[in-house]
Amino acid sequence: MRLAFMGTPDFALPTLDALVAAGHDIIAVYTQPPRPAGRGKAPQPGAVQRRAEMLGLAVRSPVSLRDAEAQADFAALDLDVAIVAAYGLILPQAVLDAPRHGCLNVHGSLLPRWRGAAPVQRAILAGDAETGVTIMQMEKGLDTGPMRLLRATSVAGKDAGELTAELAEMGAAMMVEVLGDLAAFPGAIQPEGATYAAKIDKAESRLDFTAPAEAVERQVRAFSPAPGAWFEQAGDRIRILAAEPVAGEGAPGTVLDEHLTIACGTGALRPIRVQRAGRGIMTAAELLRGFAIPVGTRL
Repeated sequence: MRLAFMGTPDFALPTLDALVAAGHDIIAVYTQPPRPAGRGKAPQPGAVQRRAEMLGLAVRSPVSLRDAEAQADFAALDLDVAIVAAYGLILPQAVLDAPRHGCLNVHGSLLPRWRGAAPVQRAILAGDAETGVTIMQMEKGLDTGPMRLLRATSVAGKDAGELTAELAEMGAAMMVEVLGDLAAFPGAIQPEGATYAAKIDKAESRLDFTAPAEAVERQVRAFSPAPGAWFEQAGDRIRILAAEPVAGEGAPGTVLDEHLTIACGTGALRPIRVQRAGRGIMTAAELLRGFAIPVGTRL
């Protein structure tokens, strides 16, 4: 098919690669403009731009698609379909209507649950047993369009990084399947009961030890690897990147033993992988050898 691909971060890469491997004619790759990054804050292209350039594909990085010129340029591509995966810009109606078969989106949840910006993190935080991918026919509303294909996977034990990577691969295979026979995957209207996955605020990543240990462990997984759930001790920020809920009692936030087990509202949390600001990832034991946090400390 003659198509455009629209995406920006790592999540979108498997879909782009799968479309190329399937032999589709990718006329243009739309991605967000380079953003300041690193210590020097020099503009850095996103993952999709780097991959598209490596593949020799034409890259377009408009700041917006709202102006008439950008919309005319898009319409002039004469597309069969546009494929969207974590693009990050709102698509106006003129863009949605331009391709013959409209725009198809790879969304990382089982719609209508977790429409919006952070479906993976919200599914983990909520304790959902499963999530998945929806291939959706896009319309003007926020992830409200008809569903062409859904596929589920378990959330249990996975952090946001692991689950995002799994969903990205699932979505890539599903999109190729749908494009192989669009008529076999007609859009189904979403049922009632939508929930919304609001964008993650960095303040949410501060660990709340007054919550039950199981909820605190979900907080750890939802924010691993980035931005990392954290607590402060002696002026240093310590990120917990993996942990397990264990038995334990004490005032919330109290260090209960020499393994850095931390009392929660009910139960306790035992860190497995941690990171001190400016240092590499290490075990809790390695942290404690160079950064004392005595038993009884209130975090």
